[in-house]
Amino acid sequence: MTTTDCTTSATYREVTDRNGRVYRIGESDLDIMGRRRKWMVILPWVGMMGISSAEYAFTSAEDTLHEAHLWSSGHIFWLMGVWVFFQAAVAFPAGQLRESGRLPARTAMLIGAVGTLLGYLSLAYAPNVLVAYFGFGMCSGIGAGLVYATCVNMVGKWYPERKGGKTGFVNGGFAYGSVPFVFLFTSYMDLGNYRGVLVTVGVGLCLVVATAGWFFRDPPKNWWPAHVDPLRAADDPKIRRALEKNPPAAKQYTPREAARTPVLWLMWFCLLCTAGINIFGIAFQVPFGKDMGFAGGIVATAMSLKAIVNGTGRGVIGWISDRVGRRHTLIIVCLVLGTAQFGVLVSGRMGSMPFFLFCSMVSGFGGGAIFPLFAAMTADYFGENNNASNYGVVYSSKLISGLVGSGMGKLVVDAWDYEGAFVMAGSIGLASAVLALFLKAPGRPKARGVVPNPQPLGEEMA
Repeated sequence: MTTTDCTTSATYREVTDRNGRVYRIGESDLDIMGRRRKWMVILPWVGMMGISSAEYAFTSAEDTLHEAHLWSSGHIFWLMGVWVFFQAAVAFPAGQLRESGRLPARTAMLIGAVGTLLGYLSLAYAPNVLVAYFGFGMCSGIGAGLVYATCVNMVGKWYPERKGGKTGFVNGGFAYGSVPFVFLFTSYMDLGNYRGVLVTVGVGLCLVVATAGWFFRDPPKNWWPAHVDPLRAADDPKIRRALEKNPPAAKQYTPREAARTPVLWLMWFCLLCTAGINIFGIAFQVPFGKDMGFAGGIVATAMSLKAIVNGTGRGVIGWISDRVGRRHTLIIVCLVLGTAQFGVLVSGRMGSMPFFLFCSMVSGFGGGAIFPLFAAMTADYFGENNNASNYGVVYSSKLISGLVGSGMGKLVVDAWDYEGAFVMAGSIGLASAVLALFLKAPGRPKARGVVPNPQPLGEEMA
């Protein structure tokens, strides 16, 4: 079938492989949106940096918020847990709205920008903690969830043939975009300036997210880059290796179809465990370091290194997974994440600053790497057309992991001290590596290879 798309004035064809998966070929990125698709990596990366401080730098403001509003430490950690809850809760409905066409990417980003602003305004001026739960926990969490879901899934749609490294790079913005704010909240913000600092940060980040999102655009359904033959092994060795290690999904699964496969729920549970460990580390590394006697500057440095490595690790691990396979990479990451929790505990008890910084970085690497792996794996297993919804289901496990890692983590620390909490976190990480062994794509032929269909590209779908 050959058709002209009135929105692009370019012709395209739809071809199919032997599994029935359809590929829309013939249109370039310039035909569709008038610019190179690399902008759909750069702009989502900027958008992700704009929402990162709410999760990764929030606990660095704990002391100032406690003194300014007289909120207890428990409220501070539960605020973060509620933020994570709403950030994850919006992923699936946002995906459904996005894929139905009722929520354009630009609109989702603008709503997210407003939510980011409301979150910081509520932290600055909340007359009581309930207003903070509403403004920061709910409004900012929902806004961040819209931005996160839009940015991460945008990359997979524009790079269906080699999505790992690109998804990881964009996902990394969600961590290292917070680095300057860790130091800002720890070393500069105080009772005399906290309102001005929070309002300035909120306005600035709102503008960053809104500006990046204004230029977002989705490719058509089933779009595939014209220079990559979807039915034959690619000439480019990088693309060929990526598709061999991570073959395209057997078909485009709807959320209902994906939910019928056991692997979707195994992915959900595995992300629940690993994301909970990541959030636990984000929430408790700063107070743990202070309790162990490390100076505030050292703790801030450790948290910043954790955020930097967390972010860069996402890009690196996505690049690695394109070469060795998503599942094998995830197993290694789970082992690293679990082992690092024991290292943070031991280094803190020893009072060894270099070891503490090292273990903090390793923990950040493992905690960040899981998210782009699951995002890319969801598209690999269930296709790109409904990836926002399907990944929304998987990502919804963060609903629970946010509350467990932050709020429940506080209860565990109170009951068992840091030692019991970090040992539990490390053990869960190691167990997650075992779970990852069973993650295999549904409906995929056992024989390895990019495309089992021998028909030439010119054979079109009837």
